[in-house]
Amino acid sequence: MTSQTIEIPSLDALPAAAEQVRAAIQGHTILCFEGEMGAGKTTFIKALCRALGVAEEVSSPTFSLVNEYRDGQNRPVYHFDFYRLDHPREAEGIGALEYFDSGYLCLIEWPSRIESLLPSDRLLITITVTGPSSRELRIEN
Repeated sequence: MTSQTIEIPSLDALPAAAEQVRAAIQGHTILCFEGEMGAGKTTFIKALCRALGVAEEVSSPTFSLVNEYRDGQNRPVYHFDFYRLDHPREAEGIGALEYFDSGYLCLIEWPSRIESLLPSDRLLITITVTGPSSRELRIEN
């Protein structure tokens, strides 16, 4: 297992951190984002989507469970938020496995809620609050 740590001292540093993550994810399609409530998972995903060339508004799919965007090459990017799930069957019900097998980028918030459905080939990105607007981001594969 390899890991990389990125320090994000302020919101102004998000674009640079997103570029670092964009480079680190090459060859991976499943990105799992862990962190406490309010750690900035959705905020970071917004910055990452901008780095990927997503032009449309990126927002949390808390109630819809999945949002679809298009990157700069017009490829789908799927953004999941499984916080409200009570059981992995609910994710299966929206076709999560088909999304995961699509070969397109899947950005997953609260992956621990569906751990049994996740493919083993994935990156885990953990966001830790280190101050009022600073974060530490750890990428593991």
